[in-house]
Amino acid sequence: MPKALLTFDVEEFDVPLEYGNNIPFEKQIEVSTIGLHKVIALIEKHNIVCTFFTTATYALQHPELIVSLSQKHEIASHGYYHSSFDGQDLKSSRLVLEKIINKPVTGFRMARLAPVDDYEIGVAGYNYNSSINPTFIPGRYNHLKKPRKAFFIGKVVNIPTSVSPLLRIPLFWLSFKNFPLWYYKLLMKLTLKRDKVVSLYFHPWEFTDITHYKLPKYITKHSGDEMLIRLEEIIEVLKKKNAKFITMADYAKWFHH
Repeated sequence: MPKALLTFDVEEFDVPLEYGNNIPFEKQIEVSTIGLHKVIALIEKHNIVCTFFTTATYALQHPELIVSLSQKHEIASHGYYHSSFDGQDLKSSRLVLEKIINKPVTGFRMARLAPVDDYEIGVAGYNYNSSINPTFIPGRYNHLKKPRKAFFIGKVVNIPTSVSPLLRIPLFWLSFKNFPLWYYKLLMKLTLKRDKVVSLYFHPWEFTDITHYKLPKYITKHSGDEMLIRLEEIIEVLKKKNAKFITMADYAKWFHH
């Protein structure tokens, strides 16, 4: 049975800061929370499980919400802060999340998929890392030589974001927002057929209307309810393909066994 790894990076909405626009911390949290509630309603409607990579900073602002999510879904670490990183954040973010949800946190994803040392991830107590998009994104990273499928670095399982076979066309959030939906669905179905798994990620703030922020069109496109409608179509396609929605942690367990 093919697998669907549907994941969300729960973080401070700090994108405007990247483009020189100030946004108060409270507003960053609010924008993400509005979108997160919409996401939760959708996944509850479809009765599927997901993985939420959460910054410690966000979790400390809404601990009850994170605890509620952890009852059915996986909570993994997205670092301590979204706008900055220190090596100690690997362990400290895990400990904060574990204290909040009273469960082990075994997965990590680096903010903006920036480079991170897998050895240090293992030392910090994680079983898997999901910080690689095995494609080329100008100005960000070039991972064309990285494996498309899950692989080990030391004792840490790396679970890449899905890219299409052959041309490695990415299936991450920016593709989802900017490709015609029929084309994205085609790439996703091809990838699922070839790999027997798709790993997709989005951000809750995408499901909030952010069109009034001074951001590039390719970021604000389809934000808010339009994004929610598109995501539901993707979920329905995966269900028709008999894909089983599982958490990243459950997927990683197969490799550790």
